Amino acid sequence: MIAALTLLLTILILGIPAAIVFIPWTLITGNATALYNASLKIVRLAFRLARIRVEVTGLERVPPRRACIFMSNHLSNLDPPALFPRIPGQTSAFLKKSLMKIPVLGYGMKLAHFVPVDRDGRVQSAIESVTAARGVIERGIHITTFVEGTRSRDGRMLPFKKGPFYLAKEAGAPVVPVSIHGTEQMMPKGSARVRPGTAYITFHEPFDPTRFASRDELMEAVRTAIASGLPEWMREKSERVK
Repeated sequence: MIAALTLLLTILILGIPAAIVFIPWTLITGNATALYNASLKIVRLAFRLARIRVEVTGLERVPPRRACIFMSNHLSNLDPPALFPRIPGQTSAFLKKSLMKIPVLGYGMKLAHFVPVDRDGRVQSAIESVTAARGVIERGIHITTFVEGTRSRDGRMLPFKKGPFYLAKEAGAPVVPVSIHGTEQMMPKGSARVRPGTAYITFHEPFDPTRFASRDELMEAVRTAIASGLPEWMREKSERVK
């Protein structure tokens, strides 16, 4: 519980003054880079104080000076703050629409071009999210998506959502598969407790989505790549989707 409190207090104590300074600056300049970078520095410090280490391999595989689509498995609420600071440049992400309503935080994510997703199951909602994400990529900003759509309860890989692969085929941006593990032990789904430990992140060779005949072929290639960076027991498909 000490690690969880350390994370929360560090983010709150430093995040509020950072928001007071950088949100107005973003509105004045129209550029969210300073807000984004300040946020990542706070997250890095919070992880360090909570004794959460992040080991990264394969960062040299990320295409330079290209907006990419990073596709990762999802195990824990620690995955985004572990991953985002390690991605070169600025990344946006898909996130639940309700999170955009959180005071200050939601507004900051809006300024940073995060893409809200309405999980009502309507095709039109999915199209709107994909269209918004394509616009973000055209700005030169990465998109990061956790392709299972939710956190795995048992650590094994869940079925992938199709939306990110529609985006990849439409935008033609390089797809970088990412494997994460270790976070499932530090903060498993359904728990508010955080334990110190090490998160392991692997960036794999990027895929050119235009070289795949279908979205399903691209999806299978991404799944194989992500699985290759996970412990053997995580590679099987989980039966526990919810």
